[in-house]
Amino acid sequence: MNNAIILTNATVLDVVAGENIADQNVLVRDGKIAEISGAAIKFPSASVVDLAGKTLMPGLCDAHVHVIAYTADFPLLKASSPFYVSAQAAKIMGDMLARGFTTVRDAGGADWGLAHAVEQGLIAGPRLLYCGHALSQTGGHGDMRGPGEISLHQCFCCAGLGVVCDGVDAVLKAAREEIRRGATHIKIMASGGVASPTDRITSTQFSEEEICAIVGEADAAQIPVIAHAYTARAVNRAIRCGVKSIEHGNLIDEESVDLMREYETTLVPTLAIYRALIEEGVEAGLAADLVAKTHQVLEAGIGALEMAYKAGVHIAYGTDLLGQMHRRQSEEFDIRKEVIPTKDLIRQATVNAAGLFRMQDQIGQVATGFDADLIVVDGDPLSDIGVLAWPQESLKMVMKGGRIMVRHDI
Repeated sequence: MNNAIILTNATVLDVVAGENIADQNVLVRDGKIAEISGAAIKFPSASVVDLAGKTLMPGLCDAHVHVIAYTADFPLLKASSPFYVSAQAAKIMGDMLARGFTTVRDAGGADWGLAHAVEQGLIAGPRLLYCGHALSQTGGHGDMRGPGEISLHQCFCCAGLGVVCDGVDAVLKAAREEIRRGATHIKIMASGGVASPTDRITSTQFSEEEICAIVGEADAAQIPVIAHAYTARAVNRAIRCGVKSIEHGNLIDEESVDLMREYETTLVPTLAIYRALIEEGVEAGLAADLVAKTHQVLEAGIGALEMAYKAGVHIAYGTDLLGQMHRRQSEEFDIRKEVIPTKDLIRQATVNAAGLFRMQDQIGQVATGFDADLIVVDGDPLSDIGVLAWPQESLKMVMKGGRIMVRHDI
């Protein structure tokens, strides 16, 4: 099998420097970027793809997805056959890849089986980092029972985003179970949320003792803990307990950004989901009273992003979309452009995310020795972020691990 490809006449986007380098040739061999040169590259039997001056850049990363969430109706999702959910996840991941996302971090629901299927090529999708089930306290953001429901039916093999656990012993066991199953990170619910029926967005969840116990287990396994958290109160206590990534963070304050800098914690805003929920959340399956909770965090989100960016917080790209709303994944670029300069916005979806994933020497750049996770776009993202926000109009090719996965007329 021919495993060498030469990409000629490329305009390489150097995301670190924030500049384009014209007239480049790139040799991809054995899944890696083997050579980049302004001169012609010769390699016997290599296939040649002429990019005709189009932009060659790293594949995109989304640090907050739910690939099994084929519906926003979480009780329905939990009651669904895992075989059916897997088939839906394959479609969702294939669409992500077709939008140029070559690595995604799942924030609840995906497990080793889906990741292994992608790795083996059984499913065409982005590289999948996973936490298994997110950990939640009783009545927390991962507890989808209504106030009148008593029974809690859950197991680690069931479809669903979260698992309920209370007390240090129980959270240790839950964390160890996900670590045993190969989790690349552990997700905790550290505050209330929109989709959960019995909590308040303003609540803190898990005791500090429980959070520290989970962080200790993750540290022992050399993987990070990420936390769903909205308010400054929830965010600040999670950071002090050792959480490495704050998901959402719409209601943070100045102390929050100071702590993020001090503890080198990453912020992963997910602004696309709030606009989507307001416009089509009920149609997508989320109860109307839960959609109404979105208004508490919608307006604050862009301000929190701007405050964190100006303070120098490390920020990565995330979306948190569900059900039919997955198609809006690239719109996060369009939303963030209001407050984030284009160069840094591109970095959030490439090198910043790679650093968050602890893969900074593997993905996120067009550089020799890196994985050949690459996309080709018609246009210059540095001058027009719409090139990435509307990939259906500009995306011409997606390569993952040196294999061309998507290709349109170049």
